[in-house]
Amino acid sequence: MTAHFTSSRRRFLGQTAALASATVLSSSTSASYAASASANDRPALGLIGAGRMGHNHMRFAKGMCDLVAVCDVDSNHREKAINKIFDGDARNAKGFVDYRNILEMDEVDVVYIATPDHWHAKILIEAMRAGKDVYCEKPLTLTIDEGKKIRKVEKETGRIVQVGTMQRSYLDLFVKAVAIAGDGRLGRITRATATIGGGGGSGPIPVHAVPQWLDWNQWLGPAPEAPFRWIPDPSLPADDWRIGKTNCHQTFRSWLDYSGGSMTDWGAHHVDISMWALRAAGQSDTVVSVGGEAKFPVPFENGYPTLKDQYHTASSFSMTAKMSDGTELVINSHGRNGVLLEGTKGRIFVSRGDLTGKPVEDLSQNPLPEDAIAKTYKGLPTPYSRHKNHWANFFHCTRERIEPISDVTSHLRAIDLCHLANISARFNRPLRWDADQEVIVADDQANALLAREYRKGFEIEG
Repeated sequence: MTAHFTSSRRRFLGQTAALASATVLSSSTSASYAASASANDRPALGLIGAGRMGHNHMRFAKGMCDLVAVCDVDSNHREKAINKIFDGDARNAKGFVDYRNILEMDEVDVVYIATPDHWHAKILIEAMRAGKDVYCEKPLTLTIDEGKKIRKVEKETGRIVQVGTMQRSYLDLFVKAVAIAGDGRLGRITRATATIGGGGGSGPIPVHAVPQWLDWNQWLGPAPEAPFRWIPDPSLPADDWRIGKTNCHQTFRSWLDYSGGSMTDWGAHHVDISMWALRAAGQSDTVVSVGGEAKFPVPFENGYPTLKDQYHTASSFSMTAKMSDGTELVINSHGRNGVLLEGTKGRIFVSRGDLTGKPVEDLSQNPLPEDAIAKTYKGLPTPYSRHKNHWANFFHCTRERIEPISDVTSHLRAIDLCHLANISARFNRPLRWDADQEVIVADDQANALLAREYRKGFEIEG
């Protein structure tokens, strides 16, 4: 860590969390931004979770930071990251099995968390308490209660947290769609539909001896004690991130102890964009109820899968949430992946490849105000595009001590709805939500799923 960065960090440590709500207007170009991120100014980053997501997404941060430490419970992932990230420029990075080793490193300025979902809240909270700014993959939480803890610690510590919902940095697609809604081109939005895909079954997966390259106890972490399950796939290349059917690594999203399935994976993206558009249009994003239909690959009883030796998150669903002003937000597993915004004046569809609809076509004759995109992006610099811009936004905000584009509060609004939709699906009944008290109305059984128990030694202290 450079003397310059250390000085900047100390200068801002005493600032209040209120300062994090400020924004900075800038017309930075990629060239000027690159100059400000010179070798003497680059923060030192610790990567926690070096699997496919962590490894691949780090390439967008190249030139903006120095990778000095890598933690992963899989020795193959750890070694691959150290040897290959940044084209081998991180070969001097230290490798660890326990993430706490990184949090104890004084030279680490920022942390990137790319572990499975069930670890996010614990590591994020401890990283903030250790004085680190954090870029954390979505979703931040496995339960609504974890979000309360994160909000509390973020406010207490004043750390900068960027959520990995990088669609908020797709200026030409999602940001533009939100700007269209914010400029009144859709009229009053009556319905937003987030189509996110579903899951699938696996059949029984037998218990397997834990391979020597994996620390299974550390992989489980806060999750309940469980045996390692695996059906190896010999057809996969040796360096493939996939290892076959398992309750570990790339298929963790098919198990409720580690994830909320597609609902919280893609839902974290498209429900977020839907709610962002509602707020931009001056409408409510306060949820009052949610219900619908869902199918699971195994039978459920009292909200829990009756078979725990195979994939069991929802395979298909259509859930509808009502906002306090009557607007509907539909979360679908079937259909074209993306967000459909329907208003009294028109409708648009936006995905990672398209932005279509009559209001979009009309822009050629009646363009948005020149500052519409900038205002939607909080007036923050946009030196790059998409994933790379999301990383640039994070590092800019850590230097300036301001709120990033994917902030904790907006993310929790979206992911809490996803959690509620999952709870409704698991019990196959509609729920009423008291947003002020953050409780499900008159349903003790459903309220029990707002939090989870942690394995001894892995508790989360809020």
